Parts: sequence; C-alpha cells; structure tokens
Amino acid sequence: MERAIKNFLSQESAGGILLMIAVALAMIMANSPLSGMYQGFLDTEMQIRVGSLDIDKTLIHWINDGLMALFFMLIGLEVKRELLEGALSSAAQASLPTFAAIGGMVFPAGIYLLFNYGDPVTQAGWAIPAATDIAFALGVMALLGSRVPVSLKVFLLALAIIDDLGVVVIIAMFYSTDLSMLSLIVAGIAILGLVGLNRKGVTALGPYGVVGLILWIAVLKSGVHATLAGVIIAFCIPLRAKDGCSPSESLEHSLHPWSTFMILPIFAFANAGVDLSPMSFGDLLSPVPVGIALGLLLGKPLGVLVFSYIGVKLKLAVLPEGMGWKHIAPVAVMCGIGFTMSMFISSLAFVGDAEAYGDFARLGILVGSFASAIIGYFWLAKVLPEVDVVKASKER
Repeated sequence: MERAIKNFLSQESAGGILLMIAVALAMIMANSPLSGMYQGFLDTEMQIRVGSLDIDKTLIHWINDGLMALFFMLIGLEVKRELLEGALSSAAQASLPTFAAIGGMVFPAGIYLLFNYGDPVTQAGWAIPAATDIAFALGVMALLGSRVPVSLKVFLLALAIIDDLGVVVIIAMFYSTDLSMLSLIVAGIAILGLVGLNRKGVTALGPYGVVGLILWIAVLKSGVHATLAGVIIAFCIPLRAKDGCSPSESLEHSLHPWSTFMILPIFAFANAGVDLSPMSFGDLLSPVPVGIALGLLLGKPLGVLVFSYIGVKLKLAVLPEGMGWKHIAPVAVMCGIGFTMSMFISSLAFVGDAEAYGDFARLGILVGSFASAIIGYFWLAKVLPEVDVVKASKER
C-alpha cells in the first residue's frame, strides 16, 4: 500500500486527479444533507491579533488570501526561472507562447462580455475565463505519458506561465479596491527590504520569510489582493548564488508538493461547492455561466490559435520543432481548463451585493473546464500516434 501511494504521488497527473476528487467531494457535500456542515465549516471565523494588528477572517478567506499567496509565490518562482534560464529566456522561445497567451486572454474575455454587455454588475467577471490552470492542464496532458513530445509540454507550460503572469497584472489593476495609503507605504518599505536582501546577496530564506510576512500583512490590509505579495517575494529571492546554489529553485522544489497535494485541493474543496438546488434550468443558461463556459471552451482555443497563427505568419514566432497546427489545436483546447485561477478570480469579481453570482460563475467554470479537459485529451490522444510514426520513420 505504501509503495502504491508513493507511485501515485510521483505521477505528474496526481495533482489533477486530486483536484477532481476535491471538486467531486465539494459538490457532493454542497448538494446533500451535509451542505450546512460544509458551509458552516467555510464560514468559521479565525482571528489573529497582536496588539492593534487584527486579522479576522472566515476560513475560506484564509484559504483564498493566505494559502493561495503561497501558490502565487510558486508561480512567481516558476516565472522567474523560465524568464532567466528556461523556456522564456529568449525572444525566439517566448514569442509563440506569448502570442498564444495574449489571444487566450483576449478572446475569452470578449465572449464573456458579449453575453454580459448589458449588466454592469456581471461585467466584473470578464477576466474569469481568461485564466489557464497550469497544474490541471499539465495533469491532463500527463495522462498521455511519454507519447507527448517535450516541445509540446514546454509550449503549454510557457503559455500557462505567461497567462498566469497576465492574471497577476489583471488582479493588481482591476480587482483592488478601497486602498489604504498607510498599508501601501508599509508594503513599499517591505519590498525595498526584500530588494535590499537580494542586492546584498543574502541566500538564506529566513530573512525573506520574515520580511515577506510583513509584506503579506501590509498588502492584505492595503486593499490590493494579498496573493500578489507571494509573487513579489518570489521575484526578490535570488535564482543563483555565488557558490552556484539556487535559493529560488530550492524553495520552488519545497513548495511544489505542498501546492499540488494540499493547497490546490483545499482551495478546490473550499470554492467548488455549488448548491444546485435553488437553480432552475433557466439559471444554468443565464449570461454568467454561459459566458464563462463558452469563454473557456471556445474563446480560449480560438484566441490561442488565431494569435499564434498571426505571430507565425508575421514571422514573429515559429511552431515548436516537429509540431504542426493539428498538434497545437488540442493543446489550445486544454488551455480552456481555467479551474483554479478562474475560481480565484470569481471570488474577487463577485463580492458584496454581487456575491449571488458566485455560484453561477463556479458552475460555468466547472462546465467549461471539464469539457475542455475531456475534448482536449481525446483530441490530443488521436493525433499523437501520427507524431510517433513520423519519428519512427525519421529514425530509420
């Protein structure tokens, strides 16, 4: 049994499987006699108070503001590594996924607004279908094993990373409200402290953790979403030290299993529970869920393909080696797996009086994401054997 568990946890697809289990469990609890227990658990008040500093939030807000800050830190570490040494370190490598990511954000947002153009309240959810879930998308692709060429995996990874970087910018620009100047000043001082640690060549992670905690609290109190603190901290941690070690990669490797097997499943469990009992069939076809589902299922692949095609035709980008459009197309569909990031944005978009739209948004995310996963998987599975045949003939 122990060996079977270790084998499961070592698989790339394990994270995606755990996410699906968490979603299923949340949906079951939200639509059963356990719904009261489920909601009561998420509404549990948790307070930390030190002198005049008081942080009092419900459990679901601790998850979305606290645990997800660690997830965004991991994203920041991945983005920094790819920008400096990886798949985004040169213009030639970064051009195609950059075009694809931009199209993959513009088209879904446009489709969503097409369905919600007449309602200023629901228009706030325009960015929900613009996000791609790295873990889930790569997990679905990993189910096909070694049949997937490395170049195709790198393309999806680079695209998703640029996509997530775009989401970070969107959150900072469009989902920050009621700003506190005092907290922003404290956050600015903390950022200068982190930059100072980097400039002095400090490689121990402890000092970054202390100053980073101050930054997280300041950003949390400022009105800018607290998860952005995680990205800032990640960008300030050195990628390479003078002795050749990598504090950034060390932290990334430490965070990765926690993110995959704890943070993201907990987030999914807390945010995916949609109570379907009060919804009618007309509600399911209302502008919010339809706009999100179609934005993910149609907008994402169309945007990725159209912008990629433009980049290639303008000779500003090239297709991955050995890959054609028939291979890029199913990957573009997989980019419609918004899930974690889309759920997160929906929790920011529909608050206060608009909170009632949150369930509709989550329903649209679930439908669009799972449809994209299923279609993308079977489409890619169909075209990949052709790649193997070509490879075999070349090797002969």
